[in-house]
Amino acid sequence: MIQAATVAWVIEAQGRYLLVEEDIQGVLTLNQPAGHWETGESLLDAARRELWEETGLRLDPQGLVGLYCLELPHKTFWRHVFYARIDAPLATAPQDKDIVRCLWLTAEELAHYPLRSHLVQAAIDDFAAGCGHALSVLR
Repeated sequence: MIQAATVAWVIEAQGRYLLVEEDIQGVLTLNQPAGHWETGESLLDAARRELWEETGLRLDPQGLVGLYCLELPHKTFWRHVFYARIDAPLATAPQDKDIVRCLWLTAEELAHYPLRSHLVQAAIDDFAAGCGHALSVLR
């Protein structure tokens, strides 16, 4: 079975979470800023790059929410979810053509949108519940 490593972000500002609306083969879904960890880059550099590509923002991760596994019939994804808490929602400018727009949504608003996978909600719920690890757990 093929395994892939990805990075994602939970970014919270004033009770709102930053999400990206993606066009995946003509279907619009919400995801966290996320993408693949590429060969030759550190995990943190992958997170910073994906955030820039999908939102136009440059932030440093403040910690790790957790490591999540998505098992599909022919591929398993290991998703490293980082977090940042900021003072106020920031203006975004997606660089990736597959990102339709960025949204700052409350947890209640998020419930009205289709999600890329159940891991999007799981990471936000874990973050809201106080789950978080220092970046020093990454070696």
